[in-house]
Amino acid sequence: MKASYDRIIVLDTETTGMNREGGPHYEGHRIIEIGAVEIINRKLTGRHFHVYIKPDREIDPEAISVHGITDEFLRDKPDYAAIHAEFLEFIKGAELVAHNAPFDVGFMDYEFRKLDAGIGKTEDYCKVTDTLAMAKKIFPGKRNNLDILCDRYGIDNSHRTLHGALLDAEILADVYLLMTGGQTTLKFSGSDSSEGGSGGETIRRVEAGAKKLKIIRASADELKEHEAQLDVIAKNGSCLWR
Repeated sequence: MKASYDRIIVLDTETTGMNREGGPHYEGHRIIEIGAVEIINRKLTGRHFHVYIKPDREIDPEAISVHGITDEFLRDKPDYAAIHAEFLEFIKGAELVAHNAPFDVGFMDYEFRKLDAGIGKTEDYCKVTDTLAMAKKIFPGKRNNLDILCDRYGIDNSHRTLHGALLDAEILADVYLLMTGGQTTLKFSGSDSSEGGSGGETIRRVEAGAKKLKIIRASADELKEHEAQLDVIAKNGSCLWR
């Protein structure tokens, strides 16, 4: 399948934790949540992929404090093998956008390899774009986590009390579109269950008009009339326009 990067998938994952042994961060840890939203021609389509995954190990307490996902909650969820085909179908051929992409892609490649070494790597199916690397070029020497980028771009993320893959993917989609030059307005409608593939929330964005407004200067006579009107206002009290 030839990639068409008019189609973008903005993705986030949550995991059981981080490796403390000094090796790759994903070794020994597993993905427990995937959230991804689809953008086509710089507009969110409303299609998304969201699933919780039961790992074959316990979640680190430090990780639970970040995302709030517990072993008990995941007990009846599918394992990665059960969702792999649908997930791969959703992302393949797209530009995959993630914040600190090496983290998410490292975990994805690890899951691919554990399932079947012949599957290959994420980069075999997608072009990977790291918004953290982009932000470091735009704002060198500054912190560039997702919350800080929301503040810089005026995005309301007050509903984000814990990390969640789908919510973070939706927020990152807004950040990405603003970082790459498109002003956007979000409109949400509908609802969906927390699991399953595409569908659910309808997310619409309206691109700001690209044409500049024509500036019409006031004539000398119009300025004279304006000053006369301000004189009338000033007789009845202070004139705020002077």
